[in-house]
Amino acid sequence: MEYDYVIVGAGSAGCVLAGRLSEDPGVSVALVEAGGKDDKLEIRMPAGFARLFKTDYDWNYTTAKQSEMSGRELYWPRGRVLGGSSSLNAQMWVRGCQQDYDQWGVPGWAYDDVLPYFTRAERRVGSNRGEVYGTSGPLYVSELRSPNVTTTAFLQACAELGFPRLPELNGRSNEGYSPTPVTQHRGRRWSSADAYLRPALSRPNLHVVTGATVNRVTFDGRRATGIEHSGGAPIRARREVVLSAGAIGSPYLLMRSGVGAADELRDAGVPVVRELPEVGKNLQDHLSTGVYVECRQPVTLTKAESIGNLLRYIVLRSGMLTTNVGEAVAFIRTSDEESAPDIELIFAPGPFVDHGLTPPTGHGLTVGVVLLQPESRGKVGLNGRDVVIDPGYLTAGADVRRLVAGLKAAKRVFAAVAMRPYAGGPMAPYRGPESDEELAQWVRERGETLYHPVGTCRMGADDASVVDPELRVRGIEGLRVVDVSVMPTLNRGHTHAPAIMIGEKGADLIRANQG
Repeated sequence: MEYDYVIVGAGSAGCVLAGRLSEDPGVSVALVEAGGKDDKLEIRMPAGFARLFKTDYDWNYTTAKQSEMSGRELYWPRGRVLGGSSSLNAQMWVRGCQQDYDQWGVPGWAYDDVLPYFTRAERRVGSNRGEVYGTSGPLYVSELRSPNVTTTAFLQACAELGFPRLPELNGRSNEGYSPTPVTQHRGRRWSSADAYLRPALSRPNLHVVTGATVNRVTFDGRRATGIEHSGGAPIRARREVVLSAGAIGSPYLLMRSGVGAADELRDAGVPVVRELPEVGKNLQDHLSTGVYVECRQPVTLTKAESIGNLLRYIVLRSGMLTTNVGEAVAFIRTSDEESAPDIELIFAPGPFVDHGLTPPTGHGLTVGVVLLQPESRGKVGLNGRDVVIDPGYLTAGADVRRLVAGLKAAKRVFAAVAMRPYAGGPMAPYRGPESDEELAQWVRERGETLYHPVGTCRMGADDASVVDPELRVRGIEGLRVVDVSVMPTLNRGHTHAPAIMIGEKGADLIRANQG
């Protein structure tokens, strides 16, 4: 089989590429995905995402032991299905702020350069339509359909604490609080597959292969010629191979194909095609902790999966099961020395413990605390054919300090007058730590990923970067990386939005090179 473009990974960016590139009937596109179809009810139903964790829809990764996290190995879910992690995530459409993109320092990727690609993607539904968002894109962005009563109290508590009220979260500055914009349409998840892939499936020039794990990229010298995969015969690319396998999969495939640090490749038994020492390095992730309290009233999501709520969702697409769980957010600076928010507070009207895998014992509330700009760096590496994920959490001391300050802010939210009708005492496993030392230990014992790894195929104008500003792998012809692994640093937001933006801009860069 031979196609003009072979895209590896049908996740957030890969679906964008498949949809956009196949708009040209003169080119042929193959999209290759390790997972299967996105036809499970829990994918469609917003509140059901945690039920997809550790299933066949999930890569179900585990990190290396983290020395600064009480020696724990942490669970990292990543989507293994059409739509990728956009079929498993909490649907939060949070771009970040202007500084996030300007700080990259990459020509063509400053905030004003990428803003048109955000708005091209978006179809805003709800208040302030058109002021910040696009209005005719394929990806629906809306306000939550049936927010919880305690979410209103959280927003009032933020006002009490003096946080600015944001009329729109996705402006140039995101300092302040807001309900969470979500990628939903009429109460159901609207993934990258829904927005970009499904409308393109009838095109004769697009071929989607599912259930096919890609083993490596093939080369003729230093030109990428195609891929080998588990689903059958190799697939050849006349023009380009595009890796959109994410911050873990893309560097892993580069290394498995002989592109990476030469000594590490030899240790793993992989012949070297091109030495690029930064492949797999620069791994960053949003580390999250949180405060859990009992709720004084039985109004939370604890009983959301009742028969009545399920029927209401199926018939009316409304009610508790439309929740994305993280119903409201506040982006704050923990000191005046911060130039932009360094902590995000996420409110969940329920006890969201252990990624939602631990069933709640009663009604409770959560304020998650997210470190937005970690100074710690990790890496993705090889151990033979196996991938090794070492995020290096908390190896920079400033990360602990900021998370402790964030926990204190979360405690102040629960102490606000607006929360008094709902917020009770500590709820297990939270034990109410008070001192800085106790709070730091809580972070080390209970901190978890917020599912936002980036940076492992860093983009840059410098020769040491893995890809150039056009997302071409340095020293290799016919090979690009188009996903969040190219982000030099994390955004102060969530990574689904930049993943879509990178897919949109990447499609333009590829089309510009077609002639």
